[in-house]
Amino acid sequence: MNTQSEDLEIRQASESDLPSILQLYAQLNDDLGQVLPIEQAQVVFERINSYPDYKVYIAVAGPEVVGTFELLIMDNLAHLGAKSGVVEDVVVHQAWRSYGIGKKMMEYAQARCREAGCYKMALSSNLRREDAHRFYDNLGFERHGYSFRVSTEPQPEA
Repeated sequence: MNTQSEDLEIRQASESDLPSILQLYAQLNDDLGQVLPIEQAQVVFERINSYPDYKVYIAVAGPEVVGTFELLIMDNLAHLGAKSGVVEDVVVHQAWRSYGIGKKMMEYAQARCREAGCYKMALSSNLRREDAHRFYDNLGFERHGYSFRVSTEPQPEA
């Protein structure tokens, strides 16, 4: 393993990167290690790429994909029309954590947001992920407001 994060390349993902990206997502416990089948992932990836400012990025060290994140840059009617960035699905390969890869990915995302004229970049993190919270705190993210969600899955009838 190369521990030099200077050798890290961050680039937009291509469809051929999907197997590596899915392997990274399998390391998260959110879905108990389950990931989309490759055929379904290809359909979703194509849909993501149809949006003008929604991209999947990967961090590559040598031949290995060691991290990934998604970045949506969206227009707003509020905030005097200033754009905002939303980061999703951040993961660094377990063997590559604590080598500055996540930091470099978030710096890259912030730079894309700055270039696009975003007034903020936001992300949400599961309450159970205390290590991730410390990571974002250390990067200067501010805990701001609350994140709310509601399930849109059909509920069984009582």
